[in-house]
Amino acid sequence: PPGRTQCRRGLEIGDMPDPSDTAAPSHSADSVTRPATEDRLASALQRHFGFDYFLPGQRKIVETVLAGRSTVAILPTGGGKSLCYQLPALLLEGVTIVVSPLIALMQDQVDQLHARGILHATALNSSLSRAEIEQRFQQLAEQRLKLLYVAPERFAAPGFIDLLTRVSVSLFVVDEAHCVSHWGHDFRPDYLYLRSAITSIQPKVVLALTATATPAVRREIAVQLGLIDPFLLVNSFDRPNLFFSVVPCTTKAKPETMVALLQGISGSCIVYVARQRDAEELAALLNQHEVKAVP
Repeated sequence: PPGRTQCRRGLEIGDMPDPSDTAAPSHSADSVTRPATEDRLASALQRHFGFDYFLPGQRKIVETVLAGRSTVAILPTGGGKSLCYQLPALLLEGVTIVVSPLIALMQDQVDQLHARGILHATALNSSLSRAEIEQRFQQLAEQRLKLLYVAPERFAAPGFIDLLTRVSVSLFVVDEAHCVSHWGHDFRPDYLYLRSAITSIQPKVVLALTATATPAVRREIAVQLGLIDPFLLVNSFDRPNLFFSVVPCTTKAKPETMVALLQGISGSCIVYVARQRDAEELAALLNQHEVKAVP
């Protein structure tokens, strides 16, 4: 289907190492996607999302979460992280809490779910009126929600954690989980307090997702969130359509080399330069050679 890609290399899966370990043991796995069968997960995937197969790593994450084991998953951008919690959320009893750092990301996820007919999903954020927030609190208290997106700062709001302790939280998802690491929390300090929230709420399972985590950061995510014996899955970041190359040339020959390169490219292209003046001069040169460009 459009928008679905396959990775060429395998997955790194296994148990999270002890924080004192210097290397993470893992087991290799085949990354080839399986065609949908009439099993429960494949049927639910087709019914709710219209997909015929899982992307690499998705099925394993979903199966592990449904089995009740907390998981740290590292998937590249475009690797289908959201489905890894959206599908379990629809299959589990109770509500799934998704911690997301940006209002735009929350709203985009909710809009996409609503477009698929999954209407028991909503977000709590600072753009809402007091009446809208109270309405969502009521839906949560009456357990009429399956997915609730919140910012990490929401857990500091009076009464919010207390409300969550009175409902059944089946899954607690930390998106952009690298923000709990020693450098990421400078971006959003409230990620550091999620462990306390998890301890109070006692969700049945925790899923931490990110596209950015070294082995050390993966271990720190598990420690900071208080995860005991979490499952680890690291997907391949190999992108067959991306590559690095170097074209040697003198400084004087750079403009004509750039023109020659861009004349051979079909479609759009971005060229980075050091200064605004460089961008303007290069754009003028490219236009002179009938390569449409704007600075």
